[in-house]
Amino acid sequence: MPVITNIQDLKRIYERRVPRMFYDYAESGSWTEQTFRDNTSDFDKIRLRQRVAVDMAGRSTASQMIGQDVAMPVALAPVGLTGMQSADGEIKAARAAEAFGVPFTLSTMSINSIEEVAEATTKPFWFQLYTMKDEDYVSRLIQRAKDANCSALVITLDLQILGQRHKDLKNGLSAPPKLTPRTIANLMTKWAWGIEMLGAKRRDFGNIVGHVQGVSDTSQLGAWTAEQFDPSLDWGKVQKLMDMWDGKVILKGILDEDDARMAAKLGADAIVVSNHGGRQLDGALSSIRMLPRIMDAVGDSIEVHLDSGIRSGQDVLKALALGATGTMIGRAFVYGLGAMGQQGVTTALNVIHKELDTTMALCGQKSVRDLGRHNLLIPSDFEGHWQQ
Repeated sequence: MPVITNIQDLKRIYERRVPRMFYDYAESGSWTEQTFRDNTSDFDKIRLRQRVAVDMAGRSTASQMIGQDVAMPVALAPVGLTGMQSADGEIKAARAAEAFGVPFTLSTMSINSIEEVAEATTKPFWFQLYTMKDEDYVSRLIQRAKDANCSALVITLDLQILGQRHKDLKNGLSAPPKLTPRTIANLMTKWAWGIEMLGAKRRDFGNIVGHVQGVSDTSQLGAWTAEQFDPSLDWGKVQKLMDMWDGKVILKGILDEDDARMAAKLGADAIVVSNHGGRQLDGALSSIRMLPRIMDAVGDSIEVHLDSGIRSGQDVLKALALGATGTMIGRAFVYGLGAMGQQGVTTALNVIHKELDTTMALCGQKSVRDLGRHNLLIPSDFEGHWQQ
């Protein structure tokens, strides 16, 4: 077993183990992938302020996200097709998050269903909702999340129309994989993944198949999904979904100050500053670059989390120091899941936690709650206002 010391170690194993179409699904962005690249490279532009001769004993990464105690302010982001990265991947990731003490968010486009994840875990998890044209399906999906005792609804706002992702189109992304000559050739090199997948509870979209009229199996799913994302989603519909849920709500996909203010006005419990991992509007600014502007816009009127680009505990610290209350990791935990299953997710969380704790100590801080801009050295152009 190789020694894992960082997230990149997990990524290398992941790439070797998982079929190309699912690796590309996670490790790609839309169009030219400029925003996808900026999400990580912009973190590198922020430097840390080292402090010495400061009492570093008794440090704590414990915090809260939407009132929930967390071992560190990191949640597992909603990621579609997680169950194709590793058999029963959503269950494995949820169990790892529960044991570590951080939130897990189940995607609408998961392989394992809400009910299957709830049955396999002992604590409430978050559920992420894509808004669909089929209002009856959405209503029943929300009720299913309630019945499963999900503790928060994460409404994704930035997928009314699907951004063009060249790799997914060229790979013919599907779950389970369509058996073309190219796919078969690749699957033959991923025999360990294939053997594991034979024992999976399911290999289709558990929250959709069997729950939508006219969609009883995977062959009917593609056409339904392609037509279902709701381009008419507006703030009025968001309010209706919030009222329907009547519980903790997180609005994900905020990348503009005005949208952040509107989310706060509606009474959401938190927003997630996110550009969908660079998979929607290519050319948008990175999440970390937008975070200071959004923090200045909303202040403490709403809890702010950050998603997109986090690959280390140092990235987590930088986001917290710029004002975020919490963060979300997607690709970082998927690398671990694809590489080593549940243990890989645990390893990814351990890596990020150790990096966060060590960096916090070397910055002279004892608690994540005390992090602030005083811990950072930020280039003068990083927070500059772009001409409109």
